[in-house]
Amino acid sequence: MRSHELRSDNELSGTVHGPTIQAGSVYGGIRIGSDPRDLSPSPWQLPPPVHVIDRSKEFEALERHRARTVREERPALAAVSGLGGVGKTTLALKWLHTLRPHFPAGQLYADLGAQAPDGPALPEEVLGRFLRGLGVPPRQVPVTLAERMTLYRSLTADRRLVVLLDDASTAAQVRPLLPAGRSVTAVTSRSRLPGLTVDGCYPVHVEPLDPEAAVELLADTLSDDRVAAQPDDARTLVELCAGLPLAVRVAGARLAARPERRITTMVRALAEERDRLEVLGIDGDHDVRAALDLSYRTLPPPAARLYRLLGLHPGPEFASPVAVAVLAGEGNAAQLLDTLHEASLLLDAGEERHRFHDLVRLHAAAKARADEPGQERERALRRIADHYLASATRAEEVIDPQHRTMARDYGPGPVVTAESGHDPEASLDWLERELPNLMAVIRQSRAAGFPSVGWQLADALWPLFLRRKFYDDWLAAHEEGLAAAEESGDADAACRMLTSGGVGQLGAGNHDRALEMFEHAAQLFEEAGDRLGRARTLNYRGLALQRLGRLDEAAGLFRRATVELPACGDSRAAALARLNLGDVVLATGLSQEAARHARAARCALLEAGDTYNTARAAILLGRAHLAQDEFDQAHEHLSVALAALRGLTAHYEMAHATVGLAEIAERRGHAHMARAHYQEALELYTSVGRSASTQAESARQRLGQLESGESEPRRQSDDPNPPADSPATSQE
Repeated sequence: MRSHELRSDNELSGTVHGPTIQAGSVYGGIRIGSDPRDLSPSPWQLPPPVHVIDRSKEFEALERHRARTVREERPALAAVSGLGGVGKTTLALKWLHTLRPHFPAGQLYADLGAQAPDGPALPEEVLGRFLRGLGVPPRQVPVTLAERMTLYRSLTADRRLVVLLDDASTAAQVRPLLPAGRSVTAVTSRSRLPGLTVDGCYPVHVEPLDPEAAVELLADTLSDDRVAAQPDDARTLVELCAGLPLAVRVAGARLAARPERRITTMVRALAEERDRLEVLGIDGDHDVRAALDLSYRTLPPPAARLYRLLGLHPGPEFASPVAVAVLAGEGNAAQLLDTLHEASLLLDAGEERHRFHDLVRLHAAAKARADEPGQERERALRRIADHYLASATRAEEVIDPQHRTMARDYGPGPVVTAESGHDPEASLDWLERELPNLMAVIRQSRAAGFPSVGWQLADALWPLFLRRKFYDDWLAAHEEGLAAAEESGDADAACRMLTSGGVGQLGAGNHDRALEMFEHAAQLFEEAGDRLGRARTLNYRGLALQRLGRLDEAAGLFRRATVELPACGDSRAAALARLNLGDVVLATGLSQEAARHARAARCALLEAGDTYNTARAAILLGRAHLAQDEFDQAHEHLSVALAALRGLTAHYEMAHATVGLAEIAERRGHAHMARAHYQEALELYTSVGRSASTQAESARQRLGQLESGESEPRRQSDDPNPPADSPATSQE
């Protein structure tokens, strides 16, 4: 909330809307403000709790630890360790959910994926999700791990949060994710994580249930009188399950599905499976494997096949259309998914999404290797990859219909596409939600034998990366995509990965690497005899040189582009090059030449129907007039550009135009109007995030100078502000 100022020389009675304030009689000047952090959303990310059997000792130990940290006024950190399937997460969830009334700032949750097929989650990725959960707009999430840690600690310093870091692999993975302030953090892991001791961690090791508690859990699962009627068999069964809650529940689910079956039958079947299941080798939990395998053997054949094929899915969770895709239209996927849920082999991840417990996922994958022919496994993997590629491509078309999408190639059989929505924002949300799965497919594609999917999927993610700035994934996706394109010998694909990936490097601040990639693309285009492709790289290379401060070299490349691109049939790209050239020459003080380039670019872009870049050309023209003290002309062009950009939510360019209007007002002596414009520009730059941090700081400083009475205006026209979203990106 902005501070509101109420002043009255007489009695004033009323209500201020925002955070509601009811006033009675008010005299004199009153300033009412609130901390902006108060408006940040409270995330409630913890999965729902489940019923816990006999963990009172561990629960009381956790509560004693928390009470001690309250007295000592320090954060509470506890590590819950134990075998897979022993109930670590169940215990942690029960404890943390009871704390909700005491921690109103919210709950954060992350699956750190120690057992994930593609390796544990990176701390910087988790921090990015946490920051967005705490209300940081995607564009404002910093790029580096160090910057994300700093912002995370700043945001959590005065908040009372509950954090669950599930399935951690090492203390080093956990440490960057610990909040500041007096929050409570629980970490679950199969290892004891002794390295967290130096951070004040309290260890709680969870052992399998004793027989009495395990029998109680079996009775709770069955919800009938069989345990009471067959107590000895029930005890033998839970002993065969090694007291692990996962195994007991799976065995109980199978019995619950057959009310007429005696527990003795399950005991006999489970005992017979123990030796044969050694081959599965899931962390030495032999009896868990036996229970899972027995459950698998009693599935109807179509459900068993779906279970096997879903075990090949590379990501942490999946939506229902994935099941349709792997079945290739055979069978009722929704009913088969329900069957797997009823057998406790799938967990509900919300919104028609599903996930495996990590042990169950390993079991399903092992069954796929054992029971599915190699060719069918390859086909299923390709159907999963095609599902994500087709769905991402559809989202790309909705978000950016003018993007020059390269051809897609799919494997045999029907391609199932998810419904990502017809609204660009909804499609962006779908891409962001599925990003972990999309990245897992990209990383898997070469080894799985379909490298083209890797670079095509990276290409389809272009609108997400451009708008929401997931720089870590942007760079990783295009690095893998480039390797896939080169492995396939596809020069066109390699050039696309180099140029699109280079734009990501520019946004991440790696200007030298970006220039290197653009020059590599130019070399490939030249070797292929592609004059148009090579001419387009002139713009990219010029932008990299501009960011590196090598303005003369940048101007030289932009000048070449204005000549070579029209000769190759791309007048729009030539207009963008002229626009970039005008920006560079204005930075060197050549305002009349800059105005000439801006006019030419605006006419060409207007003719091409490019509203966004036409507005950018108008901004450049306004800045050129402003540099010549032609305030009326400058105001006209900047106002026209701002009106056009408001409909496009182009915050960076809107801010740039608004700063120009602020300078005009300031130099005309209209200080109040100048302050209003600088304030609006500051808010717009801030919404863009890290890529506009320099401009935001400049607007903040100028606003402060105006409020303190300083009168010398900064000349915006003397400050070349290369656009946050590179104009060269439009060429794709």
